[in-house]
Amino acid sequence: MPLDRSHIVKSYEQELGQLRSMMARMGGIVENQVALALSAIADRNEEAADAAARQDPEVDELEREVEALAIRLLALRSPMAGDLREIVAALKITGDLERIGDYAASIARRSLKIRMMEGQISLSGLRSMGRLVQDNLRRSIDAITQQDSHRAMEVWHSDRAVDEYYTALFRELVTYMIEDARNIRTCTELLFIAKNLERIGDHATNIAERVFYAVTGENLPALRPRGGSAATATTEISPTTSSQEPDVR
Repeated sequence: MPLDRSHIVKSYEQELGQLRSMMARMGGIVENQVALALSAIADRNEEAADAAARQDPEVDELEREVEALAIRLLALRSPMAGDLREIVAALKITGDLERIGDYAASIARRSLKIRMMEGQISLSGLRSMGRLVQDNLRRSIDAITQQDSHRAMEVWHSDRAVDEYYTALFRELVTYMIEDARNIRTCTELLFIAKNLERIGDHATNIAERVFYAVTGENLPALRPRGGSAATATTEISPTTSSQEPDVR
């Protein structure tokens, strides 16, 4: 009987380890997608844009595999306490990672549509925002793999800076459009890209909140630190969709 119990515990730990490994792999792919998408913008890199979009089906498949394993663990292993929180968090985190992958693919596709004269429209603000979002995503994924509540808190607090970047970039791009109507098409694409980056930041913060709960058993405050007037900026351009996720097709 003790041998049987030992085998069950070992098998359970192996399945938990497999779940963690799959989550880390999914996070790594999504992180790479975002890096490729940002390279597509900053370097006019069409190969990077194509590569980011091609990785999307792999992320979708991993999401299905993680969900199937998590449901199996819940149904057959009856996990308790921290293990239960971790498995439930994994079900939600995969959804966040999948959405981040969608946004990265959308950014990559939109980057191919941008046509501008060198120096006509500055991309420095977009690059800075992209670096911050990428850093927050990396830290949120590290928080998953290391079960690090402190790193999760860092990401949660950094969401304010992402909002401030988005608001400043929104105003800058609107100014470009007002100054020269020929900028409207390019700036519209850049606005969608900026909004997608802002949403990636939101999903990275979602992940951080879920990791914090899984590790500590406590919820972070429902009201996140907010910066600038990101919601207001979105409303100014599209009042009917400000509370919805943008089109990522």
